[in-house]
Amino acid sequence: MKSLPLTALVPLVLFSCAAPMSSSVPTPPSAPAPELNSRFGPVAERYVKLVLDVGQHDDGYVDAYYGPAEWKTTAAARKLPLEQLLMEANALRGLIAGIDVGTAPEMERLRKEYLDKQLSAVAARIEMLRGRKFTFDEESRALYDAVAPTFPDSHFRVVLDSLSALLPGTEPLPDRLEAFRRAYVIPPDKIDNVFRAAIAESRRRTAARLRLPPAEEFVLEYVKDKPWSGYNWYQGNAKSLIQINIELPIFIDRAIDLAAHEGYPGHHVYNALLEQRLVRDRGWVEFTVYPLFSPQSLIAEGSANYGIEVAFPGAERIEFEKRVLFPLAGLDPAGADEYYRVQKLLSRLAHASNDVARQYLDGRIDADEAARRLTAFALYAPERARQRIRFFDTYRSYVINYNLGKDLVQEWIEKQGGTDANPERRWQLFEQLISSPRLPSGLR
Repeated sequence: MKSLPLTALVPLVLFSCAAPMSSSVPTPPSAPAPELNSRFGPVAERYVKLVLDVGQHDDGYVDAYYGPAEWKTTAAARKLPLEQLLMEANALRGLIAGIDVGTAPEMERLRKEYLDKQLSAVAARIEMLRGRKFTFDEESRALYDAVAPTFPDSHFRVVLDSLSALLPGTEPLPDRLEAFRRAYVIPPDKIDNVFRAAIAESRRRTAARLRLPPAEEFVLEYVKDKPWSGYNWYQGNAKSLIQINIELPIFIDRAIDLAAHEGYPGHHVYNALLEQRLVRDRGWVEFTVYPLFSPQSLIAEGSANYGIEVAFPGAERIEFEKRVLFPLAGLDPAGADEYYRVQKLLSRLAHASNDVARQYLDGRIDADEAARRLTAFALYAPERARQRIRFFDTYRSYVINYNLGKDLVQEWIEKQGGTDANPERRWQLFEQLISSPRLPSGLR
């Protein structure tokens, strides 16, 4: 397909793929229990309508919806008061508690737990909209079913010392890092070709392991002036809109990161499999809506981040980038190994962002100090630190879903044998996770 110029700001590129045969066919799921479906069904429908109603008070709340159009229209027309919505959330939790799944198959037990936790998060979000103040950790527990660990500054200084040894010089370490990384920026006129190649390879590797839904596809847009670097807007019918923010320079590693995280085997595949396996195959209507501020997001973001390593394990990623992406970007592949030694150390600073967000959102530091600490401990360039604070302001404790989410997903898969030494098992467990209603607390 023709490469479109980035000067147009929002070039559209369509990616599609027929469903491939999987090289590791998973064990067929147990059939849904009709009697439980008849009991869960009315509650699930009311849950979907409740989420749509909350979305009338919170523009960013409904991340995806592909259920009956009239439900969305009704929610917009009636705009029920928050007090009534909170009562509905609590009433639905009571109904869920009364459904007995003691001897039911695992998927039915997971469904009950999922609906209860999602409804608990809905209630918490409503309380936030009504003015209740949570601490950072209280909020993350209420919305995402998890609390991120707290690290002392000394934890990050050990990593910073190692980075300083790799990047010698007299200037401050953030300046040295930025100077080093400038050599690995994708030129604007090459971004589309590099991303196209990264997406194609991510899809090829995913399709070789997973049975994707028929006619799955997505449209890619390049945008600016966003608080995030990439976003997947799932449309239903195995289709997504994926947006990549090109406001700031894009480093070469972000091509694979975003192609896998937003596309294959990340958000696009996650949502498409939930739609196919749970909505279409089982009739579980609750998965036609995705409330962003909910435990589902930790699973979604954590699996998308870990999916990068599942699709591109270890040296395979570096080899592919040297052979394909560096040349496409006009960069010298001779520096790839050194670049990824630095990137590996940088990844150990991921939780520094959580700690800064916690202090900032709890009111212990202001935006200027938050930016300073992001630069000092997470090595953000000043403009990226400001963008990150915009993310904190918009999404608050959502930040934990990326790093803590990845940690929990990785631990859950590896403790069951899905390791580098057994990639087949790792793909099987990954597929099981992203096509079932699992919760963050269930990964521990």
